[in-house]
Amino acid sequence: MLSDEIADIAMTGTEADSSQTHSHEASASVTADDASSSNAATPASSEGQASRQSNLQRIQQRKNQVYNWPHNKKLLKLAIYSACQTPDCACNGWKTPVAQQSGKGSRADNQPLANFTDPCRNCNHILEKHVIHLQGLSVTEVNKLLGAVVDVENIFMSMHREDDLDTKRVYYYLFKLLRKCILTQTQPKIEGPLGQPPFEKPSIAKAITNFVLYKFNTLPQREWQTMYDLAKMFLHCFNHWNFETPSVRKLQVSNPEDISTYQINYTRWLVFCHVPAFCDSLPHYETSIVFGRTLLRAVFKSVCRQLMDKCRSERDKMPPEKRVLVLNHFPRFLSLLEEEIFSMNSPIWDPEYKQQPPNHLQSIIDNKTPNRRGEFERVTATGESKDGFTTVSLSSCSIKREDLKRSSEARSGEQGCKRRRLDDSMYDGSDDVSERTVADIVATITDPNYMCGPDALFQMQAPRDEAAKLEEQRKMIEFHVIGNSLTGPVNKQTMLWLIGLHNVFSHQLPEMTKEYISQLVFDPKHKTLALVKEGRPIGGICFRTFHSQGFSEIVFCAVTSNEQVKGYGTHLMNHLKDYHIRNNILHFLTFADEFAIGYFKKQGFSKDIKLPRTMFSGYIKDYEGATLMHCELNPRIVYTHFTAVIRRQKEIVKKLIDMRQKEVRKVHPGLTCFKEGVRSIPIDCIPGVRDAGWREARVARAAPDPEPDPAALRAVLHAVKNHAAAWPFLKPVDKAEVPDYYDHIKYPMDLRTMGERLKARYYSSRRLFVADMARIFSNCRLYNSPDTDYYRCANTLEKYFQTKMKDCGQWDK
Repeated sequence: MLSDEIADIAMTGTEADSSQTHSHEASASVTADDASSSNAATPASSEGQASRQSNLQRIQQRKNQVYNWPHNKKLLKLAIYSACQTPDCACNGWKTPVAQQSGKGSRADNQPLANFTDPCRNCNHILEKHVIHLQGLSVTEVNKLLGAVVDVENIFMSMHREDDLDTKRVYYYLFKLLRKCILTQTQPKIEGPLGQPPFEKPSIAKAITNFVLYKFNTLPQREWQTMYDLAKMFLHCFNHWNFETPSVRKLQVSNPEDISTYQINYTRWLVFCHVPAFCDSLPHYETSIVFGRTLLRAVFKSVCRQLMDKCRSERDKMPPEKRVLVLNHFPRFLSLLEEEIFSMNSPIWDPEYKQQPPNHLQSIIDNKTPNRRGEFERVTATGESKDGFTTVSLSSCSIKREDLKRSSEARSGEQGCKRRRLDDSMYDGSDDVSERTVADIVATITDPNYMCGPDALFQMQAPRDEAAKLEEQRKMIEFHVIGNSLTGPVNKQTMLWLIGLHNVFSHQLPEMTKEYISQLVFDPKHKTLALVKEGRPIGGICFRTFHSQGFSEIVFCAVTSNEQVKGYGTHLMNHLKDYHIRNNILHFLTFADEFAIGYFKKQGFSKDIKLPRTMFSGYIKDYEGATLMHCELNPRIVYTHFTAVIRRQKEIVKKLIDMRQKEVRKVHPGLTCFKEGVRSIPIDCIPGVRDAGWREARVARAAPDPEPDPAALRAVLHAVKNHAAAWPFLKPVDKAEVPDYYDHIKYPMDLRTMGERLKARYYSSRRLFVADMARIFSNCRLYNSPDTDYYRCANTLEKYFQTKMKDCGQWDK
């Protein structure tokens, strides 16, 4: 089949000139080099960008050259791709006679290679029969067909050079599609199982837009613009990225479902985004507009890694300001974006997500009519600014500026509010947070449009049970405590669920016999917390409660294999804890095998058994090769809401920190006293600490360091110098004698230097004097080994120094 197509393309000597030999290059890899065409700073090399542009320009030049051909030459070109109009003739393209091919090199480029009376080698009908239906077409329509012909030849050359079989098949499909469209003079329309764009909502561009608004909405204008430029750069690179083939992907991913999904998206990307970028006869779509979360998750880490490698390799070619943007801010931007992309509950993927635009663009957006919702749009800045801004068309959010103003006024007047006392023994309550302030913060962070500014830039990963909780809220899963009974009726639904749970336990716990599982699951003394999804149990925890002993024994705990790693196990255990607290049972015991110990540890179980052995000995079942584990429940905790409460508390603390940081803006110089040998100073001596809100706890404080007695210190120093063990420390170490000493000792000290400092009244406290002396001994022990005379002299002299300090009343522990 391919041989016929090759023959079709090779009919004339002018159909594959030098420009076509580079057609594959126009469709070749497009990486971070393309980003240089964006307004944002990019890591592109000028050589790579120039190469790609020259290839695309070469294709366009080829088309312009064909458009300027004489009319007869255009018809000859189209005849190769046009069916014979003779009734009952099945020839789908004129093929030049063999005799003319030998002399094709001697013809001029502007002369036709054949006459309209020349016969077709395939059907023997003359050339005119292949172009008679084109005679009445306008110049525009003829040029449109010729552009499609050039695209066909480019696709053919790309297919010929491609090594990957999957990609080659896609090229061949598009090659045949365009051939058919030229034959029938119709517009190319891609139909079939690939579907039509967009393939997923929200799109990648919409999600990145939401991300910028969600994370950086409260940043100052300049910083917000920086983040926006980084978002534009990322989208531009993503739209021009050459993704890896499915065959390469198989070497990196082991999940067959992920590989299958990626293969579908890769084919869609080739057909709708990549090939149409250099073949404008096909409908072209931007990658970030038609694809969504699935593709972005699949390629994000690989794209980021290669993009940052490209940035670092091109750093020397960038201007300084672009280098700072790309190498300093871009990695942090990508890290924050990665958290939202792989988060299970990130709001940026909500199709209905709405967020208030930045303050400096609000007036601009209010005065313009949006064209497309949720997409990047160019608008003109007003006022004194002459720069263009790039923003987002979104409707106004529910947070009113008046509400924010009232909230600010309430915070400013909170001095008269009633305050809660935390701990009178440690705090005086003057800096406690008012209830009004906490209420305002809770109202803010519970608002769906809330964006916590800098505090939201490092959000925690979602809890393990977050997805399961959402499914429970949407009624997708249910939890039921069920059990068998020998005294009362058991409804059919309960029995069916018990049978289903028996099957789950049998498959997931192969070490247990089916008979033993049946004995316990259907035992009236045992109950099972069942996780039901779509009417059938997919997991459960079988337990037996000993009311007289105050504990429950967990016998079986399992979730069916295809529903694991979704947080069901954690949510199951949390429901079981709440159920037992309601029934006043506050202890769990279980025997866990080596594969289950990790799970139970995550659920709060420990190998440290706090229950007395007499409480459970003889009651629970003992298993060989298993480990007994215990969990104590706190009756004040609702375990199904516990993670949400903790996260909410952390958000409140972050918001309080942010509010406090905004009030304290003064920057104080750093401390230099530590370079002089000071080990520690009182906290209240640090400039700005009290201004930032620090208050001393009500605990017993050590007495302040009294004024030193210079005469006593001189006497101690004189005695130390005259000691027999002082000889290594009388003067600074000579670098000529010990070349590497100062490589190891950064803050040297000796007795001569201490004498000079004492004369200069450097020692404003005894603590400084003792610190310098201690540094002499610590430096000696750091540089010398314990078996040396220097080390022994340091120990001896240190004891003597402390004795002399005590004798003169200058020593204080």
